[in-house]
Amino acid sequence: MNSLDWAVLIGYFGVMVAIGLWSHRHVDDVSDFFTAGGRMPWWLSGISHHMSGYSAVMFTGYAGIAYQYGVTSFVTWSLPIAIGIGIGAKLFAPRLNRLRSRLHVASPLEYLKNRYNVPTQQALAWSGLLLKIVDVGAKWAAIATLLSVFTGMSLTQGIFITGAITAVYCTVGGLWADALTELGQFVIQLFAGLTMLVIVLNELGGLSALWTVWDKLPEGHAEPTAGPYTVTFLLAYLFIKTFEYNGGMWNQAQRYMATDSARSATRSARLSAILWLVWPAVLFFPMWAAPLLVEAKKPDASDSYALMTEQLLPHGLLGLVVVGFFSHTMAMCSSDANSISAVFTRDIAPVFSKAARSWDNRAGLLAARLSTLAFLALSMALATQINSPAFKDIISVVIKWVAGLMGPIAIPFMLGLLRPFHRSGPTAALTSWAAGLLAFYFTNYDLHGSVKTDVALQYQVALPLAISLVLYVVVGLLKPEDTPERDALIETINSDAGGGGPRGGAASVPGRRTGADGTGVPEGLKD
Repeated sequence: MNSLDWAVLIGYFGVMVAIGLWSHRHVDDVSDFFTAGGRMPWWLSGISHHMSGYSAVMFTGYAGIAYQYGVTSFVTWSLPIAIGIGIGAKLFAPRLNRLRSRLHVASPLEYLKNRYNVPTQQALAWSGLLLKIVDVGAKWAAIATLLSVFTGMSLTQGIFITGAITAVYCTVGGLWADALTELGQFVIQLFAGLTMLVIVLNELGGLSALWTVWDKLPEGHAEPTAGPYTVTFLLAYLFIKTFEYNGGMWNQAQRYMATDSARSATRSARLSAILWLVWPAVLFFPMWAAPLLVEAKKPDASDSYALMTEQLLPHGLLGLVVVGFFSHTMAMCSSDANSISAVFTRDIAPVFSKAARSWDNRAGLLAARLSTLAFLALSMALATQINSPAFKDIISVVIKWVAGLMGPIAIPFMLGLLRPFHRSGPTAALTSWAAGLLAFYFTNYDLHGSVKTDVALQYQVALPLAISLVLYVVVGLLKPEDTPERDALIETINSDAGGGGPRGGAASVPGRRTGADGTGVPEGLKD
């Protein structure tokens, strides 16, 4: 990178901070900070949902998979995510929106204390918080790895720079800042990704390379499944991602909660599903063609995309593509920080602190911002250890740890929204959660903590979720714990009849400042 590339990168960071400071004006209370007060347009929510779903790991870990195995990187990753979100557009998105509009909650997990009980809420909250520290740590490590390739910075320096910039805008602006920066990041990534595609096609002989390049690539590069990414893995991943990207990742649930109605949440999910189906394919093609253009230096080929951009792109455009790398990581990490802050301040702190149960708007906002900073600091500290023997490498954390542990945490949260599972109560939820975590451990490690090497990847990630699902249903049938109060809560979030109206959550917060037209929506963002 030369001075022109650095100017592009520094300019990008400046714009992100400016958006955060601008968004600060629209944050009056915790409802604004965590769910945008239920005033986010569906199209902005959909783009934000998409952008907050993946990071620079795509340009490192998944670039390595694309380099080694070809199109299986798309077929076994973004395709099942697109299908899963499409399924959830009607199944989960509207129900998650009603959590805010009917129950007036600001955290996705707030409803669990009434759906089950406080111990269940705390078990899911604490385990999800710890998992997200590891997950976001992997994302910081991924972007720092890319930064080191381009600039020679150390891993620690790269983590600190990206984390500090993200901390500024997401702490002052809350979910509004996250969504608006993600919109800007999407536009930047759109231009950078298309630029990279055009340059690679030009290197390979033009547009015809889209269908002629496959004969030149290594054997099996066009196969939909390859290596450890088998059909079984694909089906398992579809199952997992349906839960994960429809709310199992709490930041994704927040995007649905932030829209003004259940219908808008459904439209938001459909837009995100379409983006997941189309956009990753554009980004992946240069990665699939990379074996013809560069020779990866790392055994897992995670440096292949970075090497290719350095070789092919002129200065200025190189800086823009590097900005594209940052955009995905900062989008995911900032949205995760916001969701974790919501869970901590709304679900965890009130259980342990009497003062937290009586926070006013000012105290609640201060706690939200401080917990956001604390989460970012912990994840950044962990990121410096991401390549240690305990975590092995970046892609291992993202695929195995997150996919394997997400299921046991997501099952009680997600299925608890649906009528068919109304019999499953606290016993089913806690049994399902605990058994899934134990299944993950014993699938991946022996009693002494040594990593198992004889278990296929699809079983490492799928068994915990499968065991959690079966136990959640079976225990619910054998020991039903449905009550009139729990059934009434489920009916509230499953029906459009009655309730608090599409803006009920926003109306429940006093002292809200409205926009120029009295709607409360910032100018320029109305649908």
